[in-house]
Amino acid sequence: MEALDAPHVPVLIDPLIRAVAPVAGRWVDGTFGAGGYSRALLAAGADEVIGIDRDPTALALAQPWAGEYGVRLKLVQGVFSDLDGLAGGLVDGVVLDLGVSSMQLDEAERGFSFMRDGPLDMRMGSDGPSAAEMLAEADEAAIADVLHHFGEERAARRIARAIKRAGPMSRTSELAEVVAGCLPRPKPGQSHPATRSFQAIRIWVNDEFGELLAGLEAAERSLKPGGRLAVVSFHSLEDRVVKRFFAERAGAVGGGSRHAPEAAKVAPAFTLPFRRAIGPDEAELAANPRARSALLRVGIRSDASAGRTDPDALAVPRLPDARPSHHRPAQQSGARRRGR
Repeated sequence: MEALDAPHVPVLIDPLIRAVAPVAGRWVDGTFGAGGYSRALLAAGADEVIGIDRDPTALALAQPWAGEYGVRLKLVQGVFSDLDGLAGGLVDGVVLDLGVSSMQLDEAERGFSFMRDGPLDMRMGSDGPSAAEMLAEADEAAIADVLHHFGEERAARRIARAIKRAGPMSRTSELAEVVAGCLPRPKPGQSHPATRSFQAIRIWVNDEFGELLAGLEAAERSLKPGGRLAVVSFHSLEDRVVKRFFAERAGAVGGGSRHAPEAAKVAPAFTLPFRRAIGPDEAELAANPRARSALLRVGIRSDASAGRTDPDALAVPRLPDARPSHHRPAQQSGARRRGR
């Protein structure tokens, strides 16, 4: 495979290419970012890659080199939960790299990082309310739910109370200071006290779990029989949803119990070529510490009809929509409320 000179090399790129081989036909890179996965897929033999990203900045940064691939690389602004429509037909593979990209973390003005002072934004795209607006307008109980369910933060109530007492905030440094003031000083080697809170608020702002489930279903609808779906996740909540989605759609879970009749059997939509998630090897960890928590899961599409998945069966973290009514989407469908 040719060397990639994108500014941020994605994690697990070589294991992913090996896991989905042979790479051929039309592929969707549903989280284009800096384009590393798209370039790797094209180098490995894909005839065409459709790169989708909700962030117009990511697509603009690709313009200087995207032309090298001609018609083989098509860039589309949109959310990956719409990938079945954006792809314009069935595809041979889909790659999803979940969460926020290192490129976005490195840009202080995007407001994702507590390590860099910037506007308290956290939007992956340019639409919808910012983190500052949502925190200002949500009540204390709603913020506590966000921190608890999306960040697994034990001090969620204490932090939520402090956020509301502090009043409206506009900078990431302000939020980081408020959160850190609620928690013990970290010991050497421990993560920053605001890590879980920033993760939770980012997930909330972008409705990442609603988008994840809708994106997995869109990928299932888009794939040809024999097509590959590869998903890279970075924290346990994401990976749990992906793992249970694949297990359910492969027929590995479900059925009845002694208290209820067995559910009607549904033909598996996927087969699972690997029993466990694939993680980074020692060489990748040494070269890229960001890969530490990354996990790759792969499914191969069958010829069964695409189905619908119950979010509760996958233990998808969900909250009542705490945004003010004028910030809520006009339509909601299933788990999807907003797109990535």
